[in-house]
Amino acid sequence: MVSFKDQIILITGASRGVGAAVAMKFAEAGAKGVIINYHVNWEAAAKTAAEVERMGAEAVIVQSDISVPEQAHHLVRQALDRYGRLDVVVANAGIWPPADHLVTELPDEQWEDTIRININGVYYICREGARVMVGQRSGNIITVSSTAGQRGEAGHSDYAASKGAVISFTKSLATELGPHNVRVNCVAPGWIDTDMAADALRSDEEMLRRITDAIPLRRVATADDVAGPILFLASELARHVTGEILNVNGGAILCG
Repeated sequence: MVSFKDQIILITGASRGVGAAVAMKFAEAGAKGVIINYHVNWEAAAKTAAEVERMGAEAVIVQSDISVPEQAHHLVRQALDRYGRLDVVVANAGIWPPADHLVTELPDEQWEDTIRININGVYYICREGARVMVGQRSGNIITVSSTAGQRGEAGHSDYAASKGAVISFTKSLATELGPHNVRVNCVAPGWIDTDMAADALRSDEEMLRRITDAIPLRRVATADDVAGPILFLASELARHVTGEILNVNGGAILCG
């Protein structure tokens, strides 16, 4: 059985979707404390925290915009001030602007927001987590990319670029931090049935059929389908795995 007994877990974007599912998985696996980061939706974060505590872990809710260096630092300090250590960081927070835009029409504001949140946010929280883990000579960092970061995505060049950067960043961190006994891995999901993809998946039956037909397993992932692989990568079962990109897409993109 996978166990995170006595471990302290920090998850960005943990109020809903994959982040919330990950928080509950770690609580179920025996984590001592789960830091639930959110940016806007306090009510959703509180609901996640209640479920985490129902499963026996302590939940700490922290509001912060991790694309701002000082706020990323503050988030990690909350874990250290309360527990004195940090065992796992899951860099999950991100955005997917649903409107299609050719690069010739992509608004500057959208490009800048996507890069700021999806790259800068991952960078700052991983940097802060790494500083702690290098000092304690142990830890796990899990980033969240996307199939779009591997193959590109027409109409979403901003998102694809940001998620491709996360993959390269993960591999760089793995080589840097490995000698300090810190592992860094990444999950790359395809379509996930969460609020972020709701407009595409729940409002257009024809689009949902096309998406499903392109997935060999013939279904769209749930948040739990992604949370499980994140738990695996952070566990002792994967103790000799670092710098890997674990595809969680039902076979839609087969990458070696």
